Amino acid sequence: MSDTDGKKTLGLRSGSRTGQVKQSFSHGRTKNVVVETKRKRVLVPKPGAPKSQGGGASAKPATATDAEMERRLKALAAAKARESEEEERRAQEAREREEERARRRADLEAKEREEREREERARQKAAEEEDARKREAAEAKRDAAKPKAADAPADAPVDPAAAQAADAARTGKGPSRAKPADRDRERRENKGGKGGGDRRRSGKLTLNQALSGDGGRQKSLAAMKRKQERERRKAMGGTQEREKVVRDVQLPEAIVVQELANRMAERVADVVKALMNNGIMATQNQSIDADTAELIIEEFGHKVVRVSDADVEDVIDSVDDKAEDLSPRPPVITVMGHVDHGKTSLLDAIRNAKVVSGEAGGITQHIGAYQVKTDSGQLLSFLDTPGHAAFTSMRARGAQVTDIVILVVAADDAVMPQTIEAINHAKAAQVPMIVAINKIDKPDANPDKVRTDLLQHEVIVEQLSGDVQDVEVSAISGQGLDTLLEAVALQAEILELKANPNRAASGAVIEAQLDVGRGPVATVLVQNGTLRRGDIFVVGEQWGKVRALINDKGDRVDEAGPSVPVEVLGLNGTPEAGDVLNVVETEAQAREIAEYRENAAKERRAAAGAATTLDQLLAKAKADENVTELPILMKADVQGSAEAIVQAMEKIGNDEVRVRVLHSGVGAITESDIGLAEASGAPVFGFNVRANAPARNAAQQKGVEIRYYSVIYDLVDDVKAAASGLLSAEIRENFIGYAEIKEVFKVSGIGKVAGCLVTEGVARRSAGVRLLRDNVVIHEGTLKTLKRFKDEVKEVQSGQECGMAFENYDDIRAGDVIEIFEREEVERNLD
Repeated sequence: MSDTDGKKTLGLRSGSRTGQVKQSFSHGRTKNVVVETKRKRVLVPKPGAPKSQGGGASAKPATATDAEMERRLKALAAAKARESEEEERRAQEAREREEERARRRADLEAKEREEREREERARQKAAEEEDARKREAAEAKRDAAKPKAADAPADAPVDPAAAQAADAARTGKGPSRAKPADRDRERRENKGGKGGGDRRRSGKLTLNQALSGDGGRQKSLAAMKRKQERERRKAMGGTQEREKVVRDVQLPEAIVVQELANRMAERVADVVKALMNNGIMATQNQSIDADTAELIIEEFGHKVVRVSDADVEDVIDSVDDKAEDLSPRPPVITVMGHVDHGKTSLLDAIRNAKVVSGEAGGITQHIGAYQVKTDSGQLLSFLDTPGHAAFTSMRARGAQVTDIVILVVAADDAVMPQTIEAINHAKAAQVPMIVAINKIDKPDANPDKVRTDLLQHEVIVEQLSGDVQDVEVSAISGQGLDTLLEAVALQAEILELKANPNRAASGAVIEAQLDVGRGPVATVLVQNGTLRRGDIFVVGEQWGKVRALINDKGDRVDEAGPSVPVEVLGLNGTPEAGDVLNVVETEAQAREIAEYRENAAKERRAAAGAATTLDQLLAKAKADENVTELPILMKADVQGSAEAIVQAMEKIGNDEVRVRVLHSGVGAITESDIGLAEASGAPVFGFNVRANAPARNAAQQKGVEIRYYSVIYDLVDDVKAAASGLLSAEIRENFIGYAEIKEVFKVSGIGKVAGCLVTEGVARRSAGVRLLRDNVVIHEGTLKTLKRFKDEVKEVQSGQECGMAFENYDDIRAGDVIEIFEREEVERNLD
């Protein structure tokens, strides 16, 4: 601590002392603070004076003040030390930043120097070429001027400047060679621009310097060459017109103006101007029709190649396979027949598997695809189709992709409706048929009756001198299975089935479903080529990339050849069963084809709706007034089942009641399905699927009924019963008696009362009555009163007299006949 004058004095000073203390803050800031120290008065006892009780404590404040001063001095020294360290650190950082800037400046100057040297070399080379060209031009002029010089007089004065210029042009040297120092000075002056001086860029290159035009940038070598080429063409006789390139312009049904200009390789402004000259005001982003575009293309001198949107499908490989590229492939066999005739059980016996136990109700409700290897080592691909009447489309689909049909007929049941349908499908597909007479082990089996019944449908088996093979088999005991496989192998050998495995794969979708964990899954039977993991494909309105291939045993495989059924994962949506899968080269092609097919499908549906005239709509609305609809929502596990259920629902109903499927889809029941069901007052049916948790909660809150089914019989029966409940009850009339009016009386307070004799049956007061006059009904109503003598009665038996009065009707006469009947409501059911 120091005094204000910086000098220390010895001695005692009364009052307080002032001084300055330097305080240090962050970032190197300091501040001088004036402090004031008050000293306590120390009382020293006089010699000989008695010590007071506080005398011992009077020395302590002085000691404490000295210690405090010492601590403050130490703190001040420490603060100065920290300040010096901080200043030294800041100086070190400043030196490092300066070194970094110097290093960057040196790198930038080196780059600029290299760039200037490169540009200088380019300019020197261009100058040398220009000098060489000028020498050639000067020599050509001198050669042309030689005859004129010979004709000139010998004593003509010679211009020294012209002679010097000619000599310079001949030798390629200037009149005087400039010194290197002069050249450097001239280059620096040229570099300086208007204001002169060195205009080299220093420091970092900023954005403004890069974008400004006066940053010392020189033309590129290519620009200089273009300029020299233009000057050369000009010197040799003027510019020559470029030859017009005629292009074949592909023209779709509609095209954007900018795209049209790009295809013609013309400027967009020229195309817009041509459109304006033809009276069409269109910008570059607007679309024009094909006829207008054709007019513009012909005006620019190009050729028009008309293409349609359907040409996007031309990328699908449809070339014919050469005979040398074909290899034998396994046959595809479809097992068809009536329900419960043992199709799946027969296939189980061949596969040594148990598939029936996995199907609800013991009936097949999906198309199953399997591969079987016989004892001889031959591979066979089997398709198992459902036999229920609702799965007609699935049987037709199975017949379309098959090579051989095995028609299974139960020996104890003979030919049934679905058997006949399977025969028709096989004939329509023009595939050979093998008849398997199943259940031959049953006591009441009669295979001859089966053969005889098949004759009625033009199926003549070999035992009846026909060409259709028939085998008696038993799926339970295994009898005749080897014979059946031999017949299949023989038929396949006759067909000589071949395919090219080394081409882009194509196949048919047998079944499709939406799996919760795997997404959209399609069961595909490969027909041509080899489908590999990673292939890009398009199937119907969907496309995708093969993420995984799973065979019929549940194992993942890398590829699938012809006649091999596999599950394909990696689709962007669930395709329709029966769609064709084709492998393409790029994702862009697949996406374009899928979008075109989707738009075409929308246009077909819109066209189908637009084709209905207003009169037809009014007639339909009038016809629908008396029709009661049962709306339902249906979700199934696979596409084929959903299709079959919708077809079965459409067949339920009559002129008064019908079932309307508001929505059908594949996958679990979702909350959006519950919302749609609530809005339309419809129940939700789930076939082999369940509702997720949000859907269950929403259904419970909104009162939407959800029903689950695993057998299609039960679903169809319940919907039919629900539709039957919407039918109005049938009213039946039962005639219970006749009465003849003998006399008419007028009774006060009642009106006319007919004195009647019940001639037949019984008369009841609660029954309905009709008044007949000359066998013509003139009134129908109810009785107001029925009396026997003076008492009101409920009924009067035949042969007794009574009094009757009609409700709101008095025109009764003697001789009229009263017909008495009762109405009965009878519930109706849909057949």
